[in-house]
Amino acid sequence: MEYTTLGSTGMEVSRLCLGCMSFGDPDWREWMLDDDAAHDIIDRAIDLGVNFFDTANMYSTGESERVLGDALEGRHEENVVATKVFFQMDEDDPNSSGLSRKTIEQELDASLDRLGMDTVDLYQIHRWDYDTPIEGTLRALDDAVRRGKTRYVGGSSMWVHQFADALHTSDRLGLDRFATMQNHYNLVYREEEREMLPYCEKEGIGVIPWSPMARGYLTRPHEDVGATARGENEEYLYEHPYMQGGGPEINRRVQELADEYDVTMAQIALAWILDKDAVDAPIIGTTSIDHLEQAVEALDIDLVESDAAWLEEPYEPVPVSGHE
Repeated sequence: MEYTTLGSTGMEVSRLCLGCMSFGDPDWREWMLDDDAAHDIIDRAIDLGVNFFDTANMYSTGESERVLGDALEGRHEENVVATKVFFQMDEDDPNSSGLSRKTIEQELDASLDRLGMDTVDLYQIHRWDYDTPIEGTLRALDDAVRRGKTRYVGGSSMWVHQFADALHTSDRLGLDRFATMQNHYNLVYREEEREMLPYCEKEGIGVIPWSPMARGYLTRPHEDVGATARGENEEYLYEHPYMQGGGPEINRRVQELADEYDVTMAQIALAWILDKDAVDAPIIGTTSIDHLEQAVEALDIDLVESDAAWLEEPYEPVPVSGHE
């Protein structure tokens, strides 16, 4: 395993972050893993040197946090745990969503309880709340840091002008600023390269991209995308513009290069994003120990610069996706 400093936090994290959306209740998504299978993957990740785990309160409506907390019992301190808040948790409680002070305080307490932790390492806003002034959200998050309920706060997919406004507001008011950005970024969705990634580098923000393998689109040939349980049922895969523009040709080139390097398509996709200077730790989700081990092996792949350029060459601008 390789490690890096997460942005300007000083925390050392593994170059791969294990995303925990796959752990929880099959009623939420058909491809969810139960407790035993999830614990096996988390244990193997730790054996491989992974010390960075990302979840969210809305994953399986809290079950993902509970599963992760149970798996890490007795070893929270040697790992870095991140979770998120924004999406609705209870249909009967309108204050269980958004980024108001009430929502942040009650949902953070609920997340900590499920995780079995007094303090979470990184608490992120899952999306931008257009109904709550950012100053109010930042004050609530700053209070959470001062009360010792989270060590750092972070953002997720949003427009750069919003992120810049948030950082400026924190600086102006003397509040804890966002230390990380969890954004949508992969070989077939590179719109973040225009503004967000350069801005994060300028501001010393840690970048932890979600969907580095394009929800599985970069792990198998274009024509086989629907061949897995997740591919058949993952409606969100088809909401993103992965198959627009140069997507299918990039998919073909990933497959060709994987054959040339004698590795998997997923490993090529990961090797590409790991080579980006702005990226600290892509978030990988998996339901297989074998795929987890292959992801870690991708750290040893050094793409030739001309090969990386060849992968990138077919890319065409696509609609911004993931901010909603």
